[in-house]
Amino acid sequence: MAIFEYEALTSSGRVMKGTLEASTSQQAQESLTEMNLAVNSLQLARPSVPLARIGRSEFLLFNEQLIGITKSGIPLDQGLRAVAADVQSPRMRKLIAELAADLESGSSIDEAFARREGLFPPLYVQIIRAGLKTGRLSEMLTSLNRHLEMGTQTRRIMFEATTYPLVVLGLAAIILSFVFHFVIPQFHLILGVESGPHLPAVTQLMFFISQYVLAFWVIVGLVIAGVIVTARLLSSFPGGRRFKEGFWSRLPVMGPLYKASMLSRLSDAMALLVGSGMDVPQCLRLGGAASGSERIRGESERLAAQLEQGQSLSEAGQSCRVIPSLFVYSMQLGYQRNELQQNLYSLSEMYSQQARTGQSRLQALMLPVMLVFVGGVIAVAVMAMFMPLTSIFRLMQTY
Repeated sequence: MAIFEYEALTSSGRVMKGTLEASTSQQAQESLTEMNLAVNSLQLARPSVPLARIGRSEFLLFNEQLIGITKSGIPLDQGLRAVAADVQSPRMRKLIAELAADLESGSSIDEAFARREGLFPPLYVQIIRAGLKTGRLSEMLTSLNRHLEMGTQTRRIMFEATTYPLVVLGLAAIILSFVFHFVIPQFHLILGVESGPHLPAVTQLMFFISQYVLAFWVIVGLVIAGVIVTARLLSSFPGGRRFKEGFWSRLPVMGPLYKASMLSRLSDAMALLVGSGMDVPQCLRLGGAASGSERIRGESERLAAQLEQGQSLSEAGQSCRVIPSLFVYSMQLGYQRNELQQNLYSLSEMYSQQARTGQSRLQALMLPVMLVFVGGVIAVAVMAMFMPLTSIFRLMQTY
């Protein structure tokens, strides 16, 4: 099948441009004629460069605009054309224009988005299909925005929890490097190399460290580069991602924070999917995929499979190691009382609050630890330099 670009006139005289998939130009001509279009031009489309996945901020803005179009009752193809004309990004303008062209050529909105599923966040095509099926498209898109903002909040919590301590650690590294590279060598000249064997052990240690400061940071840079490369390699396959998650989850303060953030995203995604009318196994599968956690995704898949085999949620949840029993129990109660969506939203808010509490605890713990570490190293360096001087002063007082 080839893709043809066309320009045609509608029965009302409006110019329409778009693309059409057909085996031959004759078949494309016949398809356009069946749609009551008078063809002005028809030619093979040029091969287009695949678009990269759109950014989160760009998508949130686009989704808000799409919500406005669906609420106002404007035809989607015309609304998307108007949105494309106002978009600043050439990449987004091209994408939205392609979506509008598909709609104008007779494709449904879910088919148009399904052809570009890899460019949009997870769940988007499923949410659009569910919204069309239930007649609640604008409501579902609004709920999706809330879920994406929850994901943004999760990343912000993780970023803020680690950035401040890392900034303090970076400043400490600069201060200590300056002390060891510029200050301590001056004391080495003052005390004299020949007196080295008679110096205190801590002073000799400081002199030794000062000789290899630059080499130390070269090694640190290589180690950091190795860690980054290894982390990216691990992120490229499911087993590696599970290994990374296991490492993060075992950290004393960061582990609970990371787990609460992922469970918050799982709860919010499942609440959104339950509201769209999907069954619980399908919600578990899609919610696990949207959580961003490979371990949660695996357990969600197992839970869904066990439910489809006839087990109850409480029975299936006994095998879970990452998803807490409270989560499964709350789902069970919500399902029995027909309040599953409300329970999932409550779980999402609870885990989000746990993540914010963990963030505050991490920042409150890391800052004093960094200050004590930096202060301790500087104090030891000062003592190491002045201990020999005090011995010299005492010796001079005896004469």
